[in-house]
Amino acid sequence: MANVGAGVIVRGQVVDTIGDVSRRFALASLTKPLVAWAILVATEEGVVGLDDAVGQPGCTLRHLLSHAGGYPFDGRQPIGPPERSRGYSNAGIEIAADALEQGSGLTIAEYLDEAVLQPLRMLDTALAGSPAHGASGNVADMLRFLGEMRSPITVSEATRDAAFLGTYPELSGIVPGVGRFVPCPWGLGFELRGDKSPHWTGRHNSARTVGHFGGAGTMFWFDPEADVGMVALTDETFGPWALEAWPALSDAVLAEHAS
Repeated sequence: MANVGAGVIVRGQVVDTIGDVSRRFALASLTKPLVAWAILVATEEGVVGLDDAVGQPGCTLRHLLSHAGGYPFDGRQPIGPPERSRGYSNAGIEIAADALEQGSGLTIAEYLDEAVLQPLRMLDTALAGSPAHGASGNVADMLRFLGEMRSPITVSEATRDAAFLGTYPELSGIVPGVGRFVPCPWGLGFELRGDKSPHWTGRHNSARTVGHFGGAGTMFWFDPEADVGMVALTDETFGPWALEAWPALSDAVLAEHAS
């Protein structure tokens, strides 16, 4: 049986948890929004800029964070020009992290720790390996990150808002393991729910819901319209079970806590 931990925040306060919130799990692709947040801190510090040229010709940091850089799921050889389609890419996030390392003189793990994890007291979260999927952490820390998404202290609200807006919103693409969507909205490191259907969030999540899921059976989302967020971490590999369980769980959370 899989190990599971979960928690819910409502109006910025933790209202419910299930399981051991201190147990560490592989976060898998939940790493991506954490690393994107560190890059957003770096943009405010002047270390990098979202419109800096990074990667193949015509590609910018903004393209990479929104999976519009023209890179494959894995591998650094481009498969198309930037801004042509939404190509979910581990390589794109890794190239973005390389740019931050070059600009800051720190490793991405060091910068993430100093810019995000330490200020938010996410002391049980660490990056070891790929900045696209190499972090581990626990429910307690991810609830702190949800609180930061709601009321940021490491970046301005304007930067947070920009991260949660559709970037190149007309692009179509695939959410791995879920389906192809036209359009397939994405922010800067965060998936936007939009009107995708079916989806891994609930039927009652608003279109403005932002979040991510990971192949290790991990997910989190924040719905600014309901002012509700949740995180669920497991060690059960993502599969059809998640597309059945997560939407139902999300709808139950919203039914209980949305005002």
